[in-house]
Amino acid sequence: MKFVGALYLVWLGIKTFRGAGRALSLESAAVGDKHAFRDGVLVEALNPKTAAFFLAFIPQFLDPSGSNPTMQFIVLGAISVTLNTLADVVVVVMASATRTQLIGRPQLMRRLTQGSGVFIASLGLSLALARRPANG
Repeated sequence: MKFVGALYLVWLGIKTFRGAGRALSLESAAVGDKHAFRDGVLVEALNPKTAAFFLAFIPQFLDPSGSNPTMQFIVLGAISVTLNTLADVVVVVMASATRTQLIGRPQLMRRLTQGSGVFIASLGLSLALARRPANG
């Protein structure tokens, strides 16, 4: 599974690097944003690590003597999702403003996109080459 993830990162990096030459406009970005939002929601919803995090983290804050532990879990989970969503919205607004400024500088945008592609591919390669320490 590790190698599949590593290969996927390398592929994304190469795809990002090669796509850096395409001109980006605000109009074309709007369509990409819808796909990016959909993809982000799907990745997060289907990520087993998200479920494992909630199942491991939230129960520490439940009151076992309380009347309804299930409802406590749901409320704490909803609070966590709301706070995470608010943080994501702040990041998206800031990134959108930055993107608007960068679209006016296509050469810089191209170099930043190429750098992102190299970085993503490098992460994939380092993941593929990483070895677990021997248990002794």
